Amino acid sequence: MKSRQYLLAKRPVGTPTAENWDYVETELAPLGKNQISVKVLYISLDPAMRGWMNDGKSYIPPVGIGEVMRAGGVGQVIESTDDNFAPGDYVYGGFGVCDNAVISTQGVHKVDPKLAPLERYLGVLGMPGMTAYFGILDTGQPKAGETVVVSGAAGAVGTVVGQIAKIKGCRVVGIAGGEEKCRYLVEELGFDGAIDYKNGDVKTGLKEQCPDGVDVFFDNVGGDILDDVLTRINMKARIVICGAISQYNNTTPVKGPSNYLTLLVNRARMEGIVVFDNIENYGKAAAEMATWIAQGKLIAKEHVVEGLATFPDTLLMLFRGENFGKLVIKVDHAQ
Repeated sequence: MKSRQYLLAKRPVGTPTAENWDYVETELAPLGKNQISVKVLYISLDPAMRGWMNDGKSYIPPVGIGEVMRAGGVGQVIESTDDNFAPGDYVYGGFGVCDNAVISTQGVHKVDPKLAPLERYLGVLGMPGMTAYFGILDTGQPKAGETVVVSGAAGAVGTVVGQIAKIKGCRVVGIAGGEEKCRYLVEELGFDGAIDYKNGDVKTGLKEQCPDGVDVFFDNVGGDILDDVLTRINMKARIVICGAISQYNNTTPVKGPSNYLTLLVNRARMEGIVVFDNIENYGKAAAEMATWIAQGKLIAKEHVVEGLATFPDTLLMLFRGENFGKLVIKVDHAQ
């Protein structure tokens, strides 16, 4: 079986460009023990991919030069040497940016297209949904009546965080870029307010939208927005650090919070969330979120772009703030 693949050619300095990738077509190796060959149907694009391209210590090893770019995906089993998987099964796994893959079945699990569209297993029912669920509930610990602010609120994680906080009885304000995204947060997802960082002042928006301060801040952006929110936190506030997309393409050192002493004054805490820490509870989270979706309490939205060849530019949509909900590539296959 042949595979079209995007390999990491060299590590980016700043924003990735076409030079950072090698596009190749290669013949896949025969299956070994407990392996499957998979026709990849959808590929998940996530801000964390930018961090995986850097050669530095992190919560997961970097992608090696010449390796297939790491990415989660959903596909269909073509061939299997593992009795737990059969041809025709739909599966989720770390297949990478490619159209066909041979992979160990460790870490691969089945998904059911009858219960949800396949792309949803990369969003609300996948890693972004798990990140949102455990980040807001376990780390943020929202209580009914509290004010929760979410940055990157129109993205794959932020949309779910805000909706879960609403389910828990909180007042929720999202920070997003552009009038259309802000309108979507309020009118379709039920956020109580939205701040347009592209067309307004975030500090002013926080004063207007959060007159009683901020109890929980779920941060996907970092940088100046984190600093602005820190000026509005309440006593015993919880700041959840999920990501810092504003900093990922920096060519200078990451900008840390200059207002961090407000944590001291307000006896607040700032804590990071890495989704893999909760892997043993994914099933429980997925079941609860699937119930919320069925009840109409949780709206899922995927932003699907067609064509594997679009990958280098589609990835950058994340950093240009162009995606609405979970960004996914639908892989094209020759008939």
